[in-house]
Amino acid sequence: MQQVGITTQKPSETGKDTQNAGITHPMQTWEWGQFRSAMGIDVARLHNWQITFHRIPYTPWTVGYFPKGPKPTRAMISLLMKLGRQKNAVAIQLEPDVVAGKHALDKTLPLIPSHRPLFTRYTFILDLTKSEETLLASMHPKTRYNLRVAQKHHVEVKEDNSDQAFSEYLRLNEETTGRQGFYAHNARYHQTMWTIMKKRGMAHLFTASFEGKTLAAWIIFALGKTLYYPYGTSSRDHREVMAPTLLLWEIALWGKAHGYESFDLWGAMGPNPDPHDPWFGFHRFKQGFNPRMVEFSGSYDLVIRPLPYKLYTIADSIRWTILKQKTRG
Repeated sequence: MQQVGITTQKPSETGKDTQNAGITHPMQTWEWGQFRSAMGIDVARLHNWQITFHRIPYTPWTVGYFPKGPKPTRAMISLLMKLGRQKNAVAIQLEPDVVAGKHALDKTLPLIPSHRPLFTRYTFILDLTKSEETLLASMHPKTRYNLRVAQKHHVEVKEDNSDQAFSEYLRLNEETTGRQGFYAHNARYHQTMWTIMKKRGMAHLFTASFEGKTLAAWIIFALGKTLYYPYGTSSRDHREVMAPTLLLWEIALWGKAHGYESFDLWGAMGPNPDPHDPWFGFHRFKQGFNPRMVEFSGSYDLVIRPLPYKLYTIADSIRWTILKQKTRG
């Protein structure tokens, strides 16, 4: 079968600088690819694009995932089709790091809306170039009040990348997911991700403590001039001291002090959120800091094998329905 300049072996130090040249999101970095490879995922690199391929159980097929890459072009689609056939993929899901309206996607490309987007279409971005006073003044009054409550209770926020702090993060992650009923990654996922991303200086762990007890722990990614908030945990204990509010605020100040210009809060529900949605409280929490809401171009599937793809989407929809019922139960 014709090769298209693709490497699927485990990442090596040799290609690191080339892979990271010009990328705009942590999920396209060499480090993220190394993490996914360490988890047993097939990682393919084409130019400096990074695509993962995931085996569909009990079939010879895979499904590809291309998150936060550049704007799709006809030439890109042609190469992805070749790559997908080589990898026995039924489809490749693309979620470009492209803001909606600013760089409209070519509607003639053979892409269809994804049956199950993985990234939210919207995110919140806090502008760290603004002064501390301006950021405080623009907060929702309730958020500003909660911030003062946390400060009054002497909640302690610090960067702590120690093994002990990460163990606390894992403990709180289990508590958080169990309490909220969300489907979540297991401890091995978090441990592998943290080990690799921390070693490369891209991941930082921040904790918020009250009376010596860790109440919240967040992992923050740093890339270019942007901070990202992909993983957060919290305790149900001492909710009255508002530890997460101070945690986000202190991370923003840390970012400003280290020259970062924006803080991507990694997801938002959009301009008309459903107050009954289980994610609504988290959305409202972020919104209280008055970040800018950004809409991306969306999630699309490049269908490579139509019939297996149709069967896959049906099976995947059933699987997620069952998973949601289990977590709610």
